[in-house]
Amino acid sequence: MSSYLSGFLLGFSFILAIGAQNAFVLKQGLKKQHVFLVCFICAISDAVLIALGVSGFGEIVKRFPSIEIIARYGGALFLTIYALKSFISSFKNNHSLIPSDEVPESVFRTVSMCLAFTWLNPHVYLDTMVLIGSVSQQFYDDKISFALGASLASFVFFFSLAYGAKLLAPKMQSPSSWRILDFLIALIMFTIAIKLAYAGNWL
Repeated sequence: MSSYLSGFLLGFSFILAIGAQNAFVLKQGLKKQHVFLVCFICAISDAVLIALGVSGFGEIVKRFPSIEIIARYGGALFLTIYALKSFISSFKNNHSLIPSDEVPESVFRTVSMCLAFTWLNPHVYLDTMVLIGSVSQQFYDDKISFALGASLASFVFFFSLAYGAKLLAPKMQSPSSWRILDFLIALIMFTIAIKLAYAGNWL
């Protein structure tokens, strides 16, 4: 198997897990708000972290656990706040996904949220910098191709997730469907926040 394909399959396997970032990307895709920008930020962030991991920066993360601690508690706090917001929305709001009724959020707010979901997530450092970085050492002569394959997996996944969300849009035009989605997203956020807050090491 080529190093490029190996990187792609490994990267795709890591990113498939349901998490806070994926839930955010899916929600933006359903709302059809700043979709390309959100996908690009998530994918390019992964590419940067993968490049750092392949170049050996992942060893620094393992040697300085304070990086993980800051990301872990910062991520837990952010996810708790977002979960509370989603819970409140699931019980109080009466919105739907009818385009004419949907008020778009500002680019600044969307970008800020996207960066927080990406960079305040210790899992992303484990998956991209540490694990992918470690596996890349097996492809010493072709680590660049391995990194490109893993990075492409992120681009394919995020853009497919967000733009594929339009297939669910017809089912999300009722307020009850949107409230259920908000409630499920809140549960995901709370669960991850609790795991982050009480984990003594990488999850």
